[in-house]
Amino acid sequence: MSAAAERGALTPGLPLYVYALRLHRAEPDGRLPKGGYALPDPPERRRRTRTATNTPWKVACAALAEVLGPLMSAPDTDRAAEEIHLRLAEPNVRAGHVQYAVAGLPLQDEASARALGRCLARTGTSTLAVSVGIALLARLGEPEDIPYLKVLGQLQGLFSLAVQALDAIDSPTAALVWLGHRAGTPALRGLVDALAAGADASVRERLEAVLRETGSMRPQTARRVAEAVRLAEVLREADPHESWPVAGAGRLLCRMSSANDDRAEILACPAAVSMYEAFVARAAELPPAFGHYAVLLSVALELHSGPSHLLEWGTGRREALLDGLEAVLSRPAWRALPVNGEGRRAEWARRTARQPFRRDSESAGSAGAAGSPGSGGSAGPVGRLRVEATVLDPVDPGIVETRILIDGRPLVPEAFGRGLAHSPEYLLDAGRLRATDEPRKVQLAEAYCTEGCCGALHVTIRRDGDHVVWSDWSRPAPPSSSPLPRELPEYRFEAAAYDAEITRAENDHSWTWPARRTARLIAAGLRDRPDLLTRWGAKPNWVGTDFRDRDLTAVSLLYRPDPGVVRSGEYTPWKHCMWYIPEDGTPPEDRAAAALHRLATADPRTYDGGAGGG
Repeated sequence: MSAAAERGALTPGLPLYVYALRLHRAEPDGRLPKGGYALPDPPERRRRTRTATNTPWKVACAALAEVLGPLMSAPDTDRAAEEIHLRLAEPNVRAGHVQYAVAGLPLQDEASARALGRCLARTGTSTLAVSVGIALLARLGEPEDIPYLKVLGQLQGLFSLAVQALDAIDSPTAALVWLGHRAGTPALRGLVDALAAGADASVRERLEAVLRETGSMRPQTARRVAEAVRLAEVLREADPHESWPVAGAGRLLCRMSSANDDRAEILACPAAVSMYEAFVARAAELPPAFGHYAVLLSVALELHSGPSHLLEWGTGRREALLDGLEAVLSRPAWRALPVNGEGRRAEWARRTARQPFRRDSESAGSAGAAGSPGSGGSAGPVGRLRVEATVLDPVDPGIVETRILIDGRPLVPEAFGRGLAHSPEYLLDAGRLRATDEPRKVQLAEAYCTEGCCGALHVTIRRDGDHVVWSDWSRPAPPSSSPLPRELPEYRFEAAAYDAEITRAENDHSWTWPARRTARLIAAGLRDRPDLLTRWGAKPNWVGTDFRDRDLTAVSLLYRPDPGVVRSGEYTPWKHCMWYIPEDGTPPEDRAAAALHRLATADPRTYDGGAGGG
């Protein structure tokens, strides 16, 4: 942009929408700028931002609500907009306060509030005033507001608010604005440019390149790509002789379903059900190949017990998709696929092939629920408890979790949504899900960032006569905008059936592979014989498989220096050492026995690479 144009764009009193529109019109082919445009930033706005940072959140939001509330239903929209500009000139709030405060305001006259939101969004000259307008449109916006929000979303300070408002009106546009700011790879940048220019042929070419990158794509990026390109339409219109749209869509759906770092993005995608249905409708057209087999099986796993189970399916629709995927994978050409050279992935497919297609008759050991009283105290429907160790496709980072299904629904994503359920080693091998007469508080899942940051999901498990009760839940309070339930119910299970299901799950080793089986046996041996490590002044930290090499058993130990060297009463911190046991073709039982024997006879700090790793 020329110096003259820049001076014009920064003219005091210029609406931010006009400022952003001028910058956008200067872009070739309607391109969206990576990272967005900087807001005009006069010295007084910088001072206000610094001051607002020091204002307590609740104090600022309460004061803002008190200021804005009376103006929401004012009959004179222009006068109310002027008053908001004046009142928000005080240096005690910021855009985040605006979003929170406006979301909770009671609106007596929605038509007046919508008109005020449009006035502020289109003519507002300050960031805070425009933020009030966008926040109102997030609640009350209509299709005519899309072009204005799309332009305002290109400004760095208004990006998140504008995307939130667009999500409620038109998710593909919201996704395009989001990608415009966040697209990092050349392939993704090319897709964004093609979408912004409306170049359909180029979109198709760019999408093919993007779908090759899904393995490294973050779940939120995957969701935004699927929304921006209207994935269901892409699948319905795809050439039946081309496999990349179908296979790529399956990989994209799996990435959207991942809950490895936060709540699964698939649950925030309004078109997710139609995407799944379009994918399964075209699944039979995929040529039999092991990579395609893995994609279909992964999608089935998510529909069976992953977060995608929780979408608004309606009666029988999800089950019909699972039937369709099972029908494809059961065809002779698919069942006869050669797996030479696939190694670990082929073993995963063999172990997992039946898991997503189990029927109730195959789950006869599941615990019958005697009732599931909700927050109102009324008994819920009779249901079942199913505990499944679930391993995802090894091409992704190694994810193994204990999926807990109550009444057929996955508990952790429905009740917590901030991270995965714990591993089978934590919940099953250590007997944490067993019910005893003494109530036991159990952590079922932890936030991806640790409990100290974003919390964890706890439940108290106790035996009550002929029943086992799950109650007294503990978790972070869900935000007001979250779909998570406000209160979690008490679940009562028939004790005999509950014990049978937990015993079955604890003794189910079908999901393991040799290195993981070796690790579980070593961990069990250390639990049974703690003296193996205490004699060396050590204790187990964790035992599992290496994250980068799942065929490598890893034993993590903590130890203290030789007690004879340390003066009595002196604090000595724990030190860490790693011991790696490679896969050598011998049975896991033999490798575990050899490892335990070595721990019984030789100080682990003397092993190759023992003190410090390697």
